[in-house]
Amino acid sequence: MKWVYVLAGIAVYIKFLILPNIAPEMVDGSIVGSIVQDSGVPNAVTGIIFRNRLYDTIFEVVVFTIAIMGAKFLLADEKPFARVYQFTDQPSIVLARLGATIAALVSIELAIRGHLSPGGGFAAGVAGGTAIGLVAITSSSEWMQSVYGQWRAAIVEKVSVLIFIGLALITLVGLELPHGSFGALLSGGVIPFLNILVALKVALGSWAAILLFIRYRGLL
Repeated sequence: MKWVYVLAGIAVYIKFLILPNIAPEMVDGSIVGSIVQDSGVPNAVTGIIFRNRLYDTIFEVVVFTIAIMGAKFLLADEKPFARVYQFTDQPSIVLARLGATIAALVSIELAIRGHLSPGGGFAAGVAGGTAIGLVAITSSSEWMQSVYGQWRAAIVEKVSVLIFIGLALITLVGLELPHGSFGALLSGGVIPFLNILVALKVALGSWAAILLFIRYRGLL
């Protein structure tokens, strides 16, 4: 069967070389302008995610929550790994913690200003999860678990999901907060709060997944 794949690959490359590249028709900026005007935020992508396609975003958050719960359920019956692989040399530890600090600051920036500039809740959550992962590979797993429990991260994660769904449903029925001044930090109605909630959910969910894989796999 390998020769079939090789011939298919060659045919695809010939297609790229011979057939002309059809340029897509460019749409004028009226659609983007209308999205920005309706959402009240300069970042049209955020306006689409948290307004025009909010129904999809609700289920994206729910799917991520189910994924974390599923990982916990599947690994619950396994025996914890006896050895945890982490950085031990000082230069790597310093660089990892410096990277964690930068990622955490980027996460906060993307969460609170994602509706004004490129970024948003999902990107902020990924940056926050990256920061937590970098700390995890340079710190004691027992300390990470104790901090996770001390700050009630599991409860905060679930509460953030419920609040997000509640605010989203209120928005879907047509009730919106005032948009405020265009381009201001407090603008776009409920969109900035949805951004922060998604960032919180993704970061804390990543934290839970990291702890699970450290405990039951010994590595990230």
